[in-house]
Amino acid sequence: MKLGVSITLLVALFLTLAMLFRAGWERPPMQSEQLGFRGLGMVEIDNPRTQAARAPLNQLPDVVPAVPAGGPAAASVYKNVQVLNDLSVGEFTRLMVAMTSWVSPQEGCNYCHNPSGLAADVPAKVIARRMLQMTRHVNADWKSHVADTGVTCFTCHRGQPVPSNLWYADPGSAHGSRFAGNRAGQNAPATSVGLASLPGDPFSQFLTKGGEEIRVQSTAALPAGRGNSIQQTEATYGLMMHISKSLGTNCTFCHNTRSFFDWDASTPQRATAWHGIRMVRDLNANYLEPLAGKYPEGRMGPLGDAPKLDCATCHQGEHKPLAGASMLKDYPALASVGKVAQAAPAPEPIVVGETVIIFFAVDSAALHDAAPKTLELLIVKLKANPKAKATVSGYHSATGDAARNQELAKSRAMAVQGALKSAGIAEDRVVLEKPLAEQANVAGEDPKARRVEVVVK
Repeated sequence: MKLGVSITLLVALFLTLAMLFRAGWERPPMQSEQLGFRGLGMVEIDNPRTQAARAPLNQLPDVVPAVPAGGPAAASVYKNVQVLNDLSVGEFTRLMVAMTSWVSPQEGCNYCHNPSGLAADVPAKVIARRMLQMTRHVNADWKSHVADTGVTCFTCHRGQPVPSNLWYADPGSAHGSRFAGNRAGQNAPATSVGLASLPGDPFSQFLTKGGEEIRVQSTAALPAGRGNSIQQTEATYGLMMHISKSLGTNCTFCHNTRSFFDWDASTPQRATAWHGIRMVRDLNANYLEPLAGKYPEGRMGPLGDAPKLDCATCHQGEHKPLAGASMLKDYPALASVGKVAQAAPAPEPIVVGETVIIFFAVDSAALHDAAPKTLELLIVKLKANPKAKATVSGYHSATGDAARNQELAKSRAMAVQGALKSAGIAEDRVVLEKPLAEQANVAGEDPKARRVEVVVK
């Protein structure tokens, strides 16, 4: 009998020591908050010590002092201002100072700008411009998730040029042999899913363009078909584990344990999270992924994709980013989409020697109204000499996305080709010739760079 008691005590002591020293165990006291009806286990539990440890991460930076209202527009003082052109020069400068402290306090302005020419569109500046557009888009169009609290550059960056929590397309694990089958990216330790035996990439399937719907519980017995498989369930659980870890919550923060499926019994946070998932898809698909190729080589993923965001990028372990504090009230310029830069009209077409030059407006392949009349000189020559051909070359400016600009240059050349064809010139007599350098200026914005040159040979 005494031996049995001794063994029991030893086992109890061993289990106590195991709980005390094993990784991840949290000692009391803890804080709890009841989120639903009693008896449903809908209790949010927080550790005040881990919250205190995260406090420095949520420390807000000092607010840059406000500037007097009014004054000239930033776009009238600085060159190549495409996003914040609705601000006065004072407010524009104030926001630039704040952004430098949020993103690159050590590197300073030169992290994004070329000190030899601040207007030049270097890659870091192009990326920063797009991120500004994204921030305004979130605050203006995703209030269903961010409400009036909103976000700023600091929400993700926290004083670092590169946010701490980003992800890339998963290249998959190497297989020595597939004799035992494909483990579908799971059963390997991955912090993204809380070290659970779930697919370690909870992002690609759900948080990119065309992301799949989240499906766990079926409404029919023995369900079959896409979205009803165990594999889909495991992938969904992986995403849920990521969200819980990113927000420092458990499942009952959004769900009712009586029925995880039932929306009517869920907390309001579930609807907020639903919008958040779709917001992340939107931002990855329309802002971050298209920037692939703009980043330095070391910033691209193993498959060559651009860095993308997930829930942890903003939340960083908190139910609400920055513990719910709002910086937007101090920087209202980031709270709206702002005015769209008014594109200057394209210059009139001109004739230089034997060459007709037709100019185009920003981001447009529409012909100038005077283009057909200017082309008449070449059309007369072509009709007079049946063996002559017109060579058409399209150019673009250095501002904007390079791939988009190349397509524009081609579309502009084709628009001129169409005008000549409409005037009675056979299509095989109009040669589209790609110039050696489609980019017609080195940096900045130059209306005369967006052009098509036509010459009869």
